[in-house]
Amino acid sequence: MTDLLLAIAHHLLVFTLAAILAAELAIIRPGLSGASLRRLGVVDLHYGLIATLILIVGFARVYMGVKGPEAYLGNWAFWAKIGAFVLVGLLSAMPTVRILQWRKLARADSGFALPEAEVKAVRPFLIAEAVVFAFIPVFAAMMARGYGL
Repeated sequence: MTDLLLAIAHHLLVFTLAAILAAELAIIRPGLSGASLRRLGVVDLHYGLIATLILIVGFARVYMGVKGPEAYLGNWAFWAKIGAFVLVGLLSAMPTVRILQWRKLARADSGFALPEAEVKAVRPFLIAEAVVFAFIPVFAAMMARGYGL
């Protein structure tokens, strides 16, 4: 039963992270300001929280799940999945830092709105996150079918 609950939680968290990434891609646009910029900060905070929970639940599955760590730790597809997740995290650092800076600027200047150049600087990172993120379920499907051993 623990294995099932961990699997369900893990999958729901991963889908949630995908939705949050899609939301960030949709929200960040030139002219964003005020309350919308604050909402973006909340969305990005949730991105980090959900990503952390994915790691916790995922490694709980490795060590507390039915298959046990030997089914995962020697599997290259598992490590490719972890690598993709880490790369997504690294790619998310720049947008997060920018969002924090934008919120600070907006607090100091109520008329602050995202300039187009700022959006153009951040969007490639978000798009790269989405592209790399798409490989995570690919590696998970490979693992589930015995590839990578």
